[in-house]
Amino acid sequence: MEKIKGESLFRITISQLKKNKGALTGGAIISIFILSAVFAPFIVPHDPLESNLDEALQTHSAKYWLGTDEQGRDILSRIIYGGRMSLAIGVIAVAIANVLGVFLGLLSGFVGGKVDNIIMRLMDILMAFPGMLLALAIISALGPGIFNLMIAIGVYSIPTFARVVRGSVLAVKEIEYVEAARAIGQSNVLIIFSHILPNCVGPVLVLSTLRIATAILTGAGLSFLGLGPQPPTPEWGAMLSSGRTYLRIAPWVATYPGLAIMFVVFGFNIFGDGLRDALDPRLKT
Repeated sequence: MEKIKGESLFRITISQLKKNKGALTGGAIISIFILSAVFAPFIVPHDPLESNLDEALQTHSAKYWLGTDEQGRDILSRIIYGGRMSLAIGVIAVAIANVLGVFLGLLSGFVGGKVDNIIMRLMDILMAFPGMLLALAIISALGPGIFNLMIAIGVYSIPTFARVVRGSVLAVKEIEYVEAARAIGQSNVLIIFSHILPNCVGPVLVLSTLRIATAILTGAGLSFLGLGPQPPTPEWGAMLSSGRTYLRIAPWVATYPGLAIMFVVFGFNIFGDGLRDALDPRLKT
């Protein structure tokens, strides 16, 4: 027991993650996709943008492991490069939501009163719209494109982070050590960053992991509708959209991008579940 008390939160979390088979599986899946995206230029067998109409809709072969699409482009190469785009959409969109949501949640929970009421009512308004519908409205106003897609997904994710952080702040700010910090004259800024914000890290990390999966899925959905990266840029949702026309004669064109979306979302979800269990204080004894 003494050893556990003396260990850092990081070491305890890693130890708990190692015991969780779901978290290990999710981490392995995420690692494969991330490494593939990072080293894409070195591992792709073909240029993902190179068209060859003479080899359009070719099935699996030694030259094209996953076949070719309607333009004769290698599907495997496009999926690997598409991972760069889809992962970037998920991570950057969640980063936008993280920064703004954490700030609003800290401000709302710590200040309270009218400030809390105004911020939470604004979050209620945003949450009153279905996420996909709100993202559609934002991106329709901004115009299609990858950066606008990230902004749209990030904005609709802000209320979730704000509410989680606000709840953590309300639970922590009345604890004795925070009152003691006030009593010795520490500034509000120092109290927030030294005592309150560290207690929000765990819930925010778990939520971020799960929201990346949601952001990737939403980004793919919007790209499927033609509101994301524009052709010929490889992106899983756009590949799925273009491949649906050929489901009867060449089902692999849409199947493999769909499987890529499914596996990366599955990986982030089960890793997030494992991270939540590892950061649960009830499991550290």
